[in-house]
Formats: sequence, C-alpha cells, structure tokens
Amino acid sequence: MAKKWFKSYGWIYYPIKWPGYLITAFFLLFCVNVFLAADRASHSVSDTFYNVFPYWIPAFLFWLWVAANTSKEK
Repeated sequence: MAKKWFKSYGWIYYPIKWPGYLITAFFLLFCVNVFLAADRASHSVSDTFYNVFPYWIPAFLFWLWVAANTSKEK
C-alpha cells in the first residue's frame, strides 16, 4: 500500500497526512530560523537574500523531492 503524504495540484503540493504536515512545518521553521539569523547580521535587503539563498534553495528542493515522491500512487 502506497503512502500519500502530499496531493499535487499542478506544480503545487499540499500536505494531506501528518508526515507531510510535519515535514512542511520543519521546512518552514528552518527557513524562518535561517532568515532571522541572516537578517540579524545583514546590512541591507540584498545582503539578507544573499545569505539565505544557499540554505533556502537546497531545503526547498529537498521538500519538493519528498513531496513529489510521496504524492504518487505506487
């Protein structure tokens, strides 16, 4: 039996089970934490974006990979 954690709607994924909600919550908390840490040491908006980019993109790609692989029927 396949476990669907996410439901796809085009290119957007929505969590439908508790593991999907948990992974999404960890992803969002991680991104907020990185933003607050980077913003504390930044002097401008572009400085903040340059500092969060190396963390946000891999985290988003990992979340997207999990969502895409757990949204299909096997």
